[in-house]
Parts: sequence; structure tokens; C-alpha cells
Amino acid sequence: MQLEAKFTEGKIFGQLVRFALPVLAALCLQAMYGAVDLLIVGQFSTAANVSAVSTGSQMMHMVTTVITALAMGTTIMLGQAIGNGRSEEAGRIIGNSITVFAVLAAVVTAGVLIFTRQLAVVMQAPAEAFEATVGYVRICAAGTLFIVAYNVLGSVFRGLGDSRTPLMTVAFACVFNIAGDLIFVAVLDMAAEGAALATVMAQGFSVLLCLIILRKRGMPVDFRKQHLRPEKNTVGRMLKLGFPVALQEGLVGISFLVIAAIVNSLGVIPSAGVGVAEKVCSFIMLVPSSFSQALSAFVAQNIGAGKPVRARRAMAWGMGASLAVGILMFTVTFFHGDLLAGIFAADRQVVLAAADYLKAYAIDTMIVAFLFCYIGYFNGCGKMTLVMVQGIIGAFGVRIPVSWFMSRLQPVSLFHIGLAIPCSTVVQIIICTAYFLWMLRQEKASAEDGGK
Repeated sequence: MQLEAKFTEGKIFGQLVRFALPVLAALCLQAMYGAVDLLIVGQFSTAANVSAVSTGSQMMHMVTTVITALAMGTTIMLGQAIGNGRSEEAGRIIGNSITVFAVLAAVVTAGVLIFTRQLAVVMQAPAEAFEATVGYVRICAAGTLFIVAYNVLGSVFRGLGDSRTPLMTVAFACVFNIAGDLIFVAVLDMAAEGAALATVMAQGFSVLLCLIILRKRGMPVDFRKQHLRPEKNTVGRMLKLGFPVALQEGLVGISFLVIAAIVNSLGVIPSAGVGVAEKVCSFIMLVPSSFSQALSAFVAQNIGAGKPVRARRAMAWGMGASLAVGILMFTVTFFHGDLLAGIFAADRQVVLAAADYLKAYAIDTMIVAFLFCYIGYFNGCGKMTLVMVQGIIGAFGVRIPVSWFMSRLQPVSLFHIGLAIPCSTVVQIIICTAYFLWMLRQEKASAEDGGK
């Protein structure tokens, strides 16, 4: 097992940056993995196929996000069991995870395959891209087993204290996916379906690589075949830990799918443009995302050590660093969004549509520095309910209504529709700030009571 970093002593900013950099590298690889399909299809195929990959990948991304969040329960339980030296319990946790997620994979695969066309209708896939969207989603859905297997194996590795193996397998899968896309899309001209096939094969490769590594190293816990029988208490605790995060991620994902459906109704060019913009966004938001994840661990250690002031200072440093990068990202994205979009698409109309939408995201790159660091701080404090509530309010109370309202204004502008995103961020920051100030008052009151 890897030795955890100690964040309770020393210079805050240096420690925070050193811890955030590997997180940034992992997030960058994940973003690259998700962007490869659209990038290659955008350069070697039509706007209709770009729209199909955009819509289909957003649908499958939500499935992946929810599964990853559910698997967090496995990581937490396994880490606790190993930390306490309970090897047999750790084996049961792994066995129960395999069983539960195998059933989940079967249900999700069947559901998506059966209702693919209906889902494409709900997403208002443009007529020119409808069949390509259906084909892309069906092939990706057939590989759901690989998506689930990789996330379960990743949660097991992290629970065992190994964060490098999941990162390494994603890196290899990304290279495999690029090669597959070039063969199936650029050479064989299979367009959206070729991109989906490359993705599924890459996911299968990453699972195979994880299994080979596990077999070579051996399982460092007492794992036996009988552990594959589901146990009510173990499964219940696993789902209890993962469900709140999965619910939030799922609902937020739905809100972005609703925006995608609204944009899809405008035609294939706006649909493709927003899809390209979303992929660009996955890169320009990497720094605040990495600080958010790093702060969760940093704050958790300091809160546990009874050093809340140090935890708050870490949040302030994270906000400052994220804001500095955010100002740079705003400048590049707002004024040169067409250059960024051109990386993912060759069609000039698609590029211009993406650049228009990116102007709204550019505003968000600055203010999201505060929101993401607040979320990292509250996660470290164990305030998961607050994080979930503010996320849901932002998604359903602001993002969806504002984007729908903007889509009804004439002339329709992707920039105006995209403003729903920074509007949501502002409301979420207000909620987080109010709760943060309430926490400070509670802490002060508790200190005064203790001093009497």
C-alpha cells in the first residue's frame, strides 16, 4: 500500500500544488480519453457524425459517472477494512462488489439496447444524425460490461492504496483508443460507429490489463469464490455510501442532457457545436477540478487533526491559484474559442457554433474556481449532503430553466443558452458561501462556550 501524504504540517500552498499535480495528470488523461472520438470524427467525418458522437457520448458519460460514484462505496469500505487489518472482510467486500456490479452491468446493457431509439428521440437527436446516434449508443452500450468492470477494478485498486495502476491503465487505453479511431474512422471510414467500436475495444483492453496486473501481483486480501455471494449488510452499506454521490452526479448529468436536447432541437450544426464546446470545456476546467479533489484529502486530514484554520487557508490558496488560471482560460476561450474548437472539428460552421457557446463557458472558468474549491472543502469536512443539495439546486433550479428560457428568445444564440452554466455557478457559490459563514459562526459559538 502507498503511504499517504501528511498535510497537517508545513507550507500549505507547496503541499497542495504537489498533491494536485498528479490529480491534474489523471484528469487530463481521462479528458483526453473522452475527447479522442470526437476529435478524430470531427477531422475525418461530417457534422452529422460529430453530432451523433456528441449526443451519444454525453449519454454514455452519464452512465459511467453514476457507476463511478456508486463504486466509491467499494473504495471507502475496502480502504477501511484494510486499514484495520480485516483481510477476510476486505475479500467479502470485493466479492460483493463484483456480484452487485455484474448485475448492474446486465441491467444497464439490456435497458440501453432495448430503448436506444427512444433515448435518441428524447435527446432530440437531429434527423441527419439520428441513425448514427443510435448506432454509436448501441455499440457503446454493448460494452457496458467493460465500463462497469474497469470502474470496479479501479475502486479495488484505490481501496488497496494503489492510485497509479488505474492511471496507467487509462493511459494505455487512451493510446489504444486513438489507434482504433484512426483505423476505424480515418482509414475504414466507419464514422460514428467506428469511434464507438474503438472506445469499447479500448475499455476491454484496460480491463484485461487490470486483470493481468492483479494476477501477477496476487490479491493482498483473503478473497475466495464464496465471497461472490451477496450479503445484505455488505451490499446495503456499499450502496448507502455510494448512492448520495451517484444521485447527485446522475441528476447533474441529466441537467446537461436536457441542455443537449434543447440544443439538438435547433439542428445538426448547433448540436455538433455544443458537443465540441463540451469537449473543450473538459480541458479548460481541469485545474479547478484537480484543486477540488486535492482539497478533499487536504482538508479531511486537517479537520481530523483539529486544525480547521489551516483547512480554510488551504481552500483560500486553492481558490487563488484556480482563479489565476481561470483568468488565463477566460482570455483564451472568450477571444480565441474558434482556435480551440478547430482542434475538434474541421467544419467551419461547427467551429463558429462551438466558439459562440464557449463564450459563456469562458465566464464560468473564472467563477468556478470558487465553487470547485468550496466543494472540495465541504467534501473534506464530510458535508456531503450540502454538496449534493447545492448541486441539485444548481442543476434543476437554475441550469435547466435558464437554458430553456434562453432557447425561446429570438434570435436564438448558443451564447445565451450557455449563460445558464455560469448563472448556475453563481447561485451555487451563494449557497456555499452562506453555509460556510454559518459554519464559522457555529465554530465561534462552540469555542466561546468551551471557554466559559
